[in-house]
Amino acid sequence: MSESLRIVRLANFVAPASGGLRTALRELGKGFKEAGHDPVLIVPGERHTDRETEQGRVITLPGPSLPGTGGYRVLADKRRVAGLLESLVPDRLEVSDRTTLRWTGKWARRARVPAVMVSHETADGVMRTWGLSEGMARRASDALNVRTAHTYSKIVCTTEFAEREFVRIGARNVVRAPLGVDLVGRHPSLQDPGLRARHAGTGDVLLVMCSRLSVEKRPVTALETLEALLRRGKRAVLVVAGDGPLRGRLEQQAQGLPVTFLGHVADREMLGALQASADVCLAPGPAETFGLAALEAMACGTPVVASASSALSEVVGSAGATAADNGESFADAVELFLARPEQERREAARARAECFGWTTAVEAFLAAHDAAVRRPLREGADPVREGVG
Repeated sequence: MSESLRIVRLANFVAPASGGLRTALRELGKGFKEAGHDPVLIVPGERHTDRETEQGRVITLPGPSLPGTGGYRVLADKRRVAGLLESLVPDRLEVSDRTTLRWTGKWARRARVPAVMVSHETADGVMRTWGLSEGMARRASDALNVRTAHTYSKIVCTTEFAEREFVRIGARNVVRAPLGVDLVGRHPSLQDPGLRARHAGTGDVLLVMCSRLSVEKRPVTALETLEALLRRGKRAVLVVAGDGPLRGRLEQQAQGLPVTFLGHVADREMLGALQASADVCLAPGPAETFGLAALEAMACGTPVVASASSALSEVVGSAGATAADNGESFADAVELFLARPEQERREAARARAECFGWTTAVEAFLAAHDAAVRRPLREGADPVREGVG
């Protein structure tokens, strides 16, 4: 447990403008390195690159772009990936893709390398968002999860919600490890009256959604929430930070509504100011197993209304609210928040976020790898500024 370990991490579906997964990979890599280990991240991109970064070595392999996903790429060349893994001689393998990279579990078993699969979303939840019935989604996800649990040494779940589908199939190699939030870079002091005034008039309720605009995130619920509030006579506006394959369709649907689409926001400070200046953040994704963007908003002192179908009820606690997956229910939750004194709801949101520092997350992931913290970790290191998309 005391030696430095080479922890090779593999991830697909990481676009240049992606948010939560890219943030998690970066912060965990930084933490592994700070703890005295040798993290190596392999992701797909347009071309081959190999560089040393603050999160360790990052290798990009050419991977095809998936049509209709807004820029997601995959590591499709199994032979090249396997060859790279062999050359790296990992002590541990960590995989953040439960579908197209599941074959790496068998490679790890043959190479006698302990491997963990990180569950960043529920398989049945994603399948339901793509139109499968609840029964079909459950049967398909159970079959997938049985094979995954048998192939990998451990399954890492970030919440009890994410763990349930593995408990359902009797998996005994599941461990819990939460994600975290940058409590220094995300703070209520980022409130910007000028930024707020650009998007909302005096007396308007400013709603913000920071999300990838794709089917599994259910962004249309945010538009439905705004429509419901306006029908009730509330003065409200919505700002959407994020991009994705549904953007064009959403912009058409939002015609005539007070909605601003910012696209991918690369400026992390501006994104934080937007989150801190909002009255309520909307997190409608029903398959979320943690919800980093929502937690960032709470660190900024902004309460969150999230899908009751997701794991966010565990994350937001009593400082946030969950609602059924429709605009009327979300609007009800927004109005409940607005009825509370502003200072009270903002202090509660910040206090809840402070339960989720990255140091705790890094230590939990290292424990899943049976890897020691060889050097003390510091909470609140300032991250590379990356946006949500």
